[in-house]
Amino acid sequence: MKNTRNIGLYIHVPFCLQKCAYCDFCSAVPSDKLQIGAYVDALALDIQNTAKAFERDNVVVDSIYVGGGTPTLMSKRDIRFLIDTIYESFRVTEDAEFTFEANPATLDRGKANTLIDCGVNRLSIGLQSAHPNELEALSRIHSYKDFVSSYKNARKAGFENINVDVMYGIPEQTAESFRETLSLVCELEPEHISMYGLRIEDGTPFGVHRAELPLPTEDEEYAMFREGRKYLKEHGYEHYEISNYAKEGFASKHNYKYWRCEEYIGIGVAAHSFYDGRRYAKISYTDRYISYICAEESDFASTIVASSIEKVDESALECEYVMLGLRLRAGVVKADYKKKFGVSFDSKYAERIREYADAGFIIDTQKSCSFSPEGMYVSNRILSDILDL
Repeated sequence: MKNTRNIGLYIHVPFCLQKCAYCDFCSAVPSDKLQIGAYVDALALDIQNTAKAFERDNVVVDSIYVGGGTPTLMSKRDIRFLIDTIYESFRVTEDAEFTFEANPATLDRGKANTLIDCGVNRLSIGLQSAHPNELEALSRIHSYKDFVSSYKNARKAGFENINVDVMYGIPEQTAESFRETLSLVCELEPEHISMYGLRIEDGTPFGVHRAELPLPTEDEEYAMFREGRKYLKEHGYEHYEISNYAKEGFASKHNYKYWRCEEYIGIGVAAHSFYDGRRYAKISYTDRYISYICAEESDFASTIVASSIEKVDESALECEYVMLGLRLRAGVVKADYKKKFGVSFDSKYAERIREYADAGFIIDTQKSCSFSPEGMYVSNRILSDILDL
């Protein structure tokens, strides 16, 4: 029997009740309920066609991630239909991690129960901050009270693996207010916490009004990162990736696929895939995606990609492997690197990283190379240098 080929499956739901001022993801307020229904129908067809295209490769899905946007904006009926289609179309392992993103304003007890009933076993809730002024600055539509309610609904429904997103570097945020957000979250004891620094992207409202934003200083933001890391470590969360902290056994299995350059398939508008040495991208306009998917036949090329295909050469893959591997606390394992690329890690990078290792930003041993906590905070600058980006 042909060996199975394990992949991750990402499903993108682009709809939000309100677009956040900092967000540059493919997301938007739906034009009406009919657009959501049409999109879910297109997703189902895309899932079915993609699964057929991969039957010849004996593909098995061992992680699923439904992100957005706000997937919990879908109705319970649409959620059930979408998830049923996934399980009817793909072979999914019994122990697959199945994550669903949720906005606190759109997750009630009924939807939490529906998710559990359909096989979702990991929930990711976007809190960002516990303070109303900071949430308002971010254009978030929920309150901290909404978050607590959605979190308790998830626990009552049976979720035993919950991630909470928090953010530092928010306009009007202080070290004290950030510490209070972390304290309130830790009191609830989620299994996983993602602690992101605010990134201001060009083309977003924050990008347009960057100079007017009452942002913490760079030193204040670094102090939030440093103290936040320390606080989470004291409360039992391992810092296993630049922005991610988990209790033992609860690191994100799906995200590891990205960080380790493993294969995954993306379904939905603007979704990306990495498979068989190629990157695929879907159309990034929702109505065009719906029209395309519903019009095309189910051959491999039209199914997996509706926008672009890029062959990833060895040099580009090696660069990405190092860049993503260094994000992890475990870093780049040198034996794995040599097995994958046929040369020693040190022969290429020893000279490049020496000054950063001497300065305490990189931890370089015989077995691995990784960022120190201080190095994680300035990782983009270091990576740009050592990888010639």
